[in-house]
Amino acid sequence: MQKIRKKKMSDRKLITAALPYANGPVHIGHLAGVYIPADVYARFNRRLGKDVAFICGSDEHGIPITIRAKKEGVTPQDIVDQYHEIIKKSFQDLGISFDEYSRTTSPKHKEVSQDFFTTLYNKDKFIEETSEQYFDEQANEFLADRYIVGTCPNCGNENAYGDQCEKCGSTLSPSELINPKSMLSGNVPILKETKNWYLPLNDYEDFLNEWIIEGHKNDWKPNVYGQVKSWLTDGLKPRAMTRDLNWGVPVPLPNAEGKVLYVWFDAPIGYISFTQEWAENNGKDWKDYWQNDNADLVHFIGKDNIVFHCIIFPAMMKAHGDYKMPTNVPAFEFLNLENDKISTSRNWAVWAHEYVEEFPGQQDVLRYSLLSSAPETKDNNFTWKDFQTKNNSELVGIFGNFINRVAVLIHKYYDGIVPAGNENAEELNEITKAATEVENFLEHYEFRNALTAMMNLARFGNQYLQIEEPWKTIKTDPEKAANSLFIAAQIAVGLAQICEPFLPFSAEKLQKMFNVSQLSWSEIKEEKVLIKTGHQINEASLLFSKIEDETIEFQIQKLENTKESNKKTNPKANPMKDEIQFDDFTKIDLRTATILTAEKVEKADKLLKFSVDTGVDVRTVVSGVAESFTPEECVGKQVMILLNLAPRKIRGIESQGMLLLTNNAEGKLVFVTPDETVENGIEIG
Repeated sequence: MQKIRKKKMSDRKLITAALPYANGPVHIGHLAGVYIPADVYARFNRRLGKDVAFICGSDEHGIPITIRAKKEGVTPQDIVDQYHEIIKKSFQDLGISFDEYSRTTSPKHKEVSQDFFTTLYNKDKFIEETSEQYFDEQANEFLADRYIVGTCPNCGNENAYGDQCEKCGSTLSPSELINPKSMLSGNVPILKETKNWYLPLNDYEDFLNEWIIEGHKNDWKPNVYGQVKSWLTDGLKPRAMTRDLNWGVPVPLPNAEGKVLYVWFDAPIGYISFTQEWAENNGKDWKDYWQNDNADLVHFIGKDNIVFHCIIFPAMMKAHGDYKMPTNVPAFEFLNLENDKISTSRNWAVWAHEYVEEFPGQQDVLRYSLLSSAPETKDNNFTWKDFQTKNNSELVGIFGNFINRVAVLIHKYYDGIVPAGNENAEELNEITKAATEVENFLEHYEFRNALTAMMNLARFGNQYLQIEEPWKTIKTDPEKAANSLFIAAQIAVGLAQICEPFLPFSAEKLQKMFNVSQLSWSEIKEEKVLIKTGHQINEASLLFSKIEDETIEFQIQKLENTKESNKKTNPKANPMKDEIQFDDFTKIDLRTATILTAEKVEKADKLLKFSVDTGVDVRTVVSGVAESFTPEECVGKQVMILLNLAPRKIRGIESQGMLLLTNNAEGKLVFVTPDETVENGIEIG
């Protein structure tokens, strides 16, 4: 039996899961690295009789959301509304049992996060600093790093962002870019002074060293402890808690227009505001969970969030003064997909909402597969073939096979009534052993080991039946057969109880099949008999079903299609038109030109009439661009014109040529123009 390690734990558990970012759905990497382990832990603690608050919600502020909104031509609110619902439903469909799932755009969150900021401000915990940041004069707003593009100084990529070059992977700052341009207007941004508020993290180094480095060296995961130690060794610096942006929680100070709380200031406060929402709706006092020493706070996160949950947020809470520190922060590493890094931008992922649609009634198969390969201490890998094997060999072949044999045999020989047997049989200790091991492992955040301990009970049950062979002894020794199936029934019900944190949908089916109710964890360990002699069980039903090769091949092909699509620089681009010869191209006369006048065409909402200086002559061109441009903004613009296009009449006006336009990332028409002003009439090509 696994050696039991005991530590005094609180009867009150506040369990948080990292807030998913609402600019896209959740995928298996998120599920394996945060949400399924957190759910297992929450369910398990409820079974222990703990007072559990399992809290999460959508993170709905920050630059990536505004970028997505601009690309799609909608508002940031439209984006977060869409993905909040998708994410929330995915969690519900997969049995993630949040007590509260809220969002950071809620009025309550705005109130709580502004109050938190104000408290720190009134306590003089911030440093006010003025710095120069890039500003787009045309758009009239400061530019976030992601809104600045230019040439990477390391690899020469001309489309590097102000925070990172996605071609070579280099971390950048906007000042390092060569020829920086604004993504909002395409113009060269200027440097402009702006004031923001910084939290001096360096003031909290001693506290963090004492609390984590000295206080948690023996009970926190090495990956978390090591990363925190590295940050502290390098020394902490003040970090901005506000930024210039028009999307987020407004800074609650006079003369702070156009400034919002930095997303990594307001997002973790979401844990607090969501707890308050839950408490108000359930007759609880939220302070019992956040400001009471008789409560354990546990953050489930991915490794990329360690610094925020172990340094920045604790420093914020320490500065505030009213909050307790987390008991543990069990951060997971990353999950790869088919030996490649999961990437939302490349669509290299298995999306939770798609899985639920394509594998109906098989939520527990995904939960089991992801738990068995959970990246607890190092990056791990998910493959569809391994998923199939775990289902067919383990869930169907071991777990489901044992349950089915027990239920079918009891119905066959005893009309579904549990026969009499030895209530003190040695084999029944295996149930207690499994429950104890699972408990010990889960209290120490060892989810894979806990899952193995649960499955070992199913393996034992199969082996026991194989040795006892009640289908044979029923003819020669009916009493022995009865005892065998009595013991097997106890093991089956033990599995129905113990598997619930891991496989909640299967546990519900099992409990219905054996006509039993859910027990507390102490009852599982202490009660020798979990289903009594004479108890009527219901008809057997298949717990798991085999997944065929065709199903798996379909999923693998989906990924292959994604891989092929990613080879295109623009997956949305239309296929190339029919090939032409060079002589055909030489017939095209493209010239630089300038629009002299522009006016709307009567009774034609989409048409503008232009007078264009081509360098050869001044001519009239009619173009369907009125929905994208006003006449005023077109005048003086240098453009490119197809000069030798045969004239044609449009609304009675002879149009002599065609202006070159295309669509930008937001789907808006833009003129194709020279990089710099040149003479009219210059030939192109």
